[in-house]
Formats: sequence, structure tokens, C-alpha cells
Amino acid sequence: MRPYFLLIAPTLLLAACATAPTPPPVAAAPTQYKEAGLWQEGTANSAPNVPDNWWTLFQDPVLNDLESRLVVGNENLKSLVAQVAAARAAVAASYSARLPTLSVGLDGTRSSNATSTTRSTAVQNPSNNVSLSGNASWEVDLWGRLAQATTGAQASLQASVDDLAAARLSAQATLAQTYFSLRTADAQMVVLERSVVAYQRSLDLTQFRYGGGVAARVDVLQAQTQLKAAQAQLAEAVAQRAILEHAIAVLLGVPPSALALERNAALPQAPLVPQMLPTTLLERRPDIAAAQRRVAAAYAQIGVAHAAYFPSLVLSAGGGYQNSSLNNLISAPNLFWSLGASVAQAIFDGGQRQLASAQAQSAADQATSTYRQTVLTALQEVEDNLILAAQLQQEAQLQRESLEAAQRTLEITLDQYRAGTVSYLNVVIAQNTALTSENSLLSTQNRQLAAVNILLKNIAGRWEVDNPNASKAKQETKIE
Repeated sequence: MRPYFLLIAPTLLLAACATAPTPPPVAAAPTQYKEAGLWQEGTANSAPNVPDNWWTLFQDPVLNDLESRLVVGNENLKSLVAQVAAARAAVAASYSARLPTLSVGLDGTRSSNATSTTRSTAVQNPSNNVSLSGNASWEVDLWGRLAQATTGAQASLQASVDDLAAARLSAQATLAQTYFSLRTADAQMVVLERSVVAYQRSLDLTQFRYGGGVAARVDVLQAQTQLKAAQAQLAEAVAQRAILEHAIAVLLGVPPSALALERNAALPQAPLVPQMLPTTLLERRPDIAAAQRRVAAAYAQIGVAHAAYFPSLVLSAGGGYQNSSLNNLISAPNLFWSLGASVAQAIFDGGQRQLASAQAQSAADQATSTYRQTVLTALQEVEDNLILAAQLQQEAQLQRESLEAAQRTLEITLDQYRAGTVSYLNVVIAQNTALTSENSLLSTQNRQLAAVNILLKNIAGRWEVDNPNASKAKQETKIE
């Protein structure tokens, strides 16, 4: 066996050199959040019990109905579903490339050849040739090129599935936030409509006082200016509300003319977010998983590029029957066959293999940087919404108190103006302050809903990690 071992040893050595490099380690989650003082630090086993359809916590039936229509009609999600199907086909194609190929053929020809002598040329009688043959070939994957291609295709498929999950979560969160903005616009329209009515009464009052010689002409002009400004703001709110409704329709995959949502000035109540949040929840985000799997696919391509430096070995076999006619074609005297092996090695290619290897390495470096940036962006998103969810709740309470004070000031100022103790300018200032305070409260409530929405989306996003030793406590579910 020693001579055979000496022949096989160089092959094994070259095969070891053709393996793909090991991808960089997974980015470790921080031990705690910077804003952890606002929340209690949780562990991997204390993951909050938030449903996958987290928007139901807002207890809004209209939002629930829109979310159910989103996953059916959204065109971007349909596009990603098709992308997943294409990735599955690519995986199947990579497996089939590692299998032998078999072909059969039936040929029939009739020909004649010219024979020449020193003095004349004669034409032979035509002859027939019929053959029935089969051929098989198989590329032996000595250097792992085909195996690495399969590994890369599988990683790309997993990344496509994670892209679909991330896009679904993003679309659901976008729909929820757009819906909250729509309801905020409804509430602002109610506030402005009420203000327009109040400003019209103020204008009527000043005109009456001006007619009686009690108020000055400037009071009437100030009242008219204030009324027109409020009407302009109302027109802007109506336009913004229509634009938000159009955006919801497009998210649902229907034309804007096919969707009409009734006005509802009552904003949903922001639910209480869980008080226990382990940092390992970031490992469950589908966008991070997709970026990580693209790193694996890129490093598999390095292995494919490295395998191109080594010769390819193809085993082939062929056989069949050949005769001058179809009669007795399949018989022992007409049988022919062949077996063989071919080895091919590129000697000079103008540096194409080296360039392909450098390109694969650069693509892997780019995928690694993208993955790390995705992790950093996810950390920033959670940190931002941690502080917003906590502080906006307090800010909303302060805005309510400010609004109450502004409304009380407006009542007192109006009484003083009717009594003739203050000018109408004081009324204008008090009315603008009350309107600004109410709009600020609505804006704060909208931002609070957005922050809680993003946090709940990050907590509820789940998928299945391809790790047989993964903890069951993660409760991951595969996104089909």
C-alpha cells in the first residue's frame, strides 16, 4: 500500500490547502445597556413574554385589521418571498452540481466518401450508421469547490429567509407608526377645528366691541390674522392626513383610492413595556442574523476561489451499440464502451484566479464590516428607544400639566378682555399658547407610541437559529 499512499498524500495535502478560511467570531452582545438604569437587567431565561403580533397590545381593532392585511398584500414582502424561492432553487442547483450527469442519444447518418487513385476519383456507395449510446461524467470534488458553493448557497438562503423576516417586522412597525401618525393628525384636526370655532367667536366679539367703540381696529385685525392662521394649519393637517392614508394603502398593496379610514381622534394608549430586557435579545434580530449569514456566504466564496488553483478531476464512462441499420442494433457484436479520467489544470490565465480570490476576500471584508455596523445600529436603536420610552412618558405628563395651565390662563384672559382690563394682544398670546401646548402634547404622545412600537418589535422578532445547542428559552420560531 505504500506506493498508493505516496500517490494519495500530495492530493490530501492540496485538499487541505483548499479549505475556506474561518469566518470571524460573532459580535458579542454588551453585558448591559447604557440606559439600563431605566430598566432592570434581564437574563437569557427572563425574555419578556411579548406576542409576535405585538401591535395587539395597543388594543386598536382597526390597527389589528390593517396588520392582518399587510402580510397578504404588501408587494415588497411578495418580492422577498420570490427571492427566498430563488435562493432555494440555487441551493438545489448547488447540490445537483455535485451529482454525476448522464445523457443518452440515438444517432443515424447516411454518408459516402470519395476515394482517389492516381488516375481517377471514384465515389463509394453510400453507407448507413446507426448508434445508440449513453455517457456519464462526474467531477470529483477533491478540493471542496462544489461543497463550498453549496455552503455559500445555504448561507444565502438563510440570509434571504432572515431578510424576509426583517422586512416583515419593518413593514409591520412602519404600518403601526403610520397609523399612529394618522390618528395624531385626526386629533390635531379636531384641535384646530375647535380653535377655528373659538377664533371665529373671538373675531365676532372684537368686531362687536369695535362697532361699539370699545375695541380698536387693531384688535379686529389681530383676531382675523389668528383665525386665518388656524384655518391654514387645519388645511395643512387635512393634507397630511390624506398623505398618511395613502401611505397605509400602499403598504397594504392597494391603490390609495381603495382605502378610506374613518376619522378617530382618540390615540391608542401606549402599553407598558417589559421591565426585564436581556441584551442577548439582539442576537434574535433577523437583520443581524441575515448580515451574519452573508458573512458565512462570503467566506464560502473564498473557498471556491481558492479551489480554482487546483486541478479538476472528471471521471467519465460511455457505451452503446453501433450498426449499419436498426436491425439487430442491440446485440453483443455491436457493443462499444469506454472508461476514462481526465485531469485539467490551468497553467496561465492572466491572473484571473488571483483576482477572483482577491475579489472574494474583499467581499468577505465588506460583509464583515456590514455585519458589525448592523449590530452597532441595532444597539443604537434599542438605546435610543429605551431612553425615549422612559422620558416621553414623563414628558407627556408635563405637557398635560402645561396644557391645563394654558387653558386656565386663556379662560382668565378672555374674562379680563371682556371686562376691558387687558388688550386683545393678551388674548392672542393666551390662545396661541393653549393651541401650541395641545399640539405639543399630541406630538409627544405620537413619539411615545413610536418608541414603544419599536421596542416591542425588537422584542417580538423571533426566528430559528441553526444551532442544535441553542437554548429552548429563546422560544424562536421560523419565519416561513
